[in-house]
Amino acid sequence: MLVVETIARIRREHLGKGTPIRKLVRDLKVARNTIRKAVRSDETSFGYDRTVQPRPKLGLWIGELERRLEADEKKQRRDRLTYVRLYEELAALGYEGGYDAVRRYARDWRRRRQAQPATQAYVPLIFDPGEAYQFDWSHEYAILSGVTTKVKAAHMRLCHSRMLLVQLFPREGQEMVFEAHDRGFGFFGGVCRRGIYDNMKTAVSTVFVGKERAYNRRFQEMCSHHLVEPVACTPGAGWEKGQVENQVGYARSRLFVPRPRGRSYAELNAWLLDACIRDAKRRAHPTIPGKTVWQVFEEEQPFLMAYRGPFDGFHAAEAAVSKTCLVRFDNNQYSVAARAIGRPVDVRAYAEKIVIRQDGEIVAEHPRSFARGQVVYDPWHYVPILKRKPGALRNGAPFRDWHLPAALGRLRVRVAGRADGDRQFVKVLAAVQEDGLEAVEAACAEALESGACSADVVLNILARWRQPAPVPDIPTPESLQLRCRPTADCHRYDCLREAGHGAA
Repeated sequence: MLVVETIARIRREHLGKGTPIRKLVRDLKVARNTIRKAVRSDETSFGYDRTVQPRPKLGLWIGELERRLEADEKKQRRDRLTYVRLYEELAALGYEGGYDAVRRYARDWRRRRQAQPATQAYVPLIFDPGEAYQFDWSHEYAILSGVTTKVKAAHMRLCHSRMLLVQLFPREGQEMVFEAHDRGFGFFGGVCRRGIYDNMKTAVSTVFVGKERAYNRRFQEMCSHHLVEPVACTPGAGWEKGQVENQVGYARSRLFVPRPRGRSYAELNAWLLDACIRDAKRRAHPTIPGKTVWQVFEEEQPFLMAYRGPFDGFHAAEAAVSKTCLVRFDNNQYSVAARAIGRPVDVRAYAEKIVIRQDGEIVAEHPRSFARGQVVYDPWHYVPILKRKPGALRNGAPFRDWHLPAALGRLRVRVAGRADGDRQFVKVLAAVQEDGLEAVEAACAEALESGACSADVVLNILARWRQPAPVPDIPTPESLQLRCRPTADCHRYDCLREAGHGAA
């Protein structure tokens, strides 16, 4: 193929100077037909469109690649493999070619399978260090305790450094939003001045014309605590927070394919935190050449506002206490202290726990259950009732499968065969409210060692421990010791009376 410079010389020599074609053939070592084509055509360059693309490395692997693409098309979009993952899987099987060949073929294959959507032009955005972060939710799948579970992923991203954090929650409730922000700010080591959100209901109550929004009161309290100015995007304009929107797809392909496994949300989130750090240290920053995302993040940290500690983020609700000391919340029931019966309580739902208060005092605290129809008991809430009804210890639902400390459990077994065994064990349980579980456990262990297994012995041991220790004798210094001990002599008082002292 002729280069542009050769075509330009042919045209100048022949058309400008009149040099014969025969002489140009000898001088330039170019075929006569090629020179005639350059002279007779008005084109200043010639291209070549290849009709058949040779694939010396990929050719043997096209069948395997197409099988994987076919299987990938049957999956949901979020679970499909990226071109990088396709290349990595082929390389693991023995493919020795480059990534670009795989990417071009897979892209053309997918284009042939479906029409490409119309593209739209956007204006690139730039942010100063510590200026803003973006927040969004996505739905992912993880294997939790061996069961494939649909989870909610909270995405946070610093706009300048592109540092990301992904954490999983069972729901997208407001208390989860608060917890996600606390984890994010604690991980980043500071807070940006602005937060960019979409119009999620947990943050925005009303959307007005333009940028004006009526924010949820509790969400405003969170932003006020962290000194963040919230900014909501235009409805349907995801490009206004395009970084976190792209992060959703990126994290899905890098972190959730294949699906992560864990025994609990805490274990999955710990793995995701480490994975985000590894990814930031490996991935190059898109706009700052020669630096990774982690390096730019370390440079941005001094520009962040100080983290002011966790926000007391909870969802509040008022509930009634049933005669069985249960409070219903979120399709589940939680036990409360027996003294709370008869008056309403305030339920504070956090991301991982339930705290129940009455008149400002905590009457119950439980790990939060996200199942339906569950009853969560704390057996100690029912101990005051056992004082009046000790027989309920045998078949009471709160006491089934009750894991007591070792000494208490052995004592319960030893007294169970007695006629008043339940009553005796209830006396021991009631002592926990006054002396504490550790003291009662130690008293039970001492009673078991002595071989006297009864409530009276345990209570006697606790009573002895409550007695104040005897005051130790203080030795008298030698300089203050008496040399002559005084003797009792009542005659001294008679002398005083004779002298007239005390006379009427």
